[in-house]
Amino acid sequence: MIIVQVKEGENIERALKKFKRKFEKTGIVKELRNRQAFEKPSVTNRKKIMKAIYVEKLHSKEE
Repeated sequence: MIIVQVKEGENIERALKKFKRKFEKTGIVKELRNRQAFEKPSVTNRKKIMKAIYVEKLHSKEE
């Protein structure tokens, strides 16, 4: 459960912003999206490798 400490007289938008930030840090939405569509471990590994190759190409272009 997410608890947000709200000071007396604090703006409601500011409190909502704090809540949203804490909610994002928990990673609930990210996990929910991952669970909606199951991906085989081999596909996940392939994506990781492709991303690593892409990042490596970007770094080599900069130099």
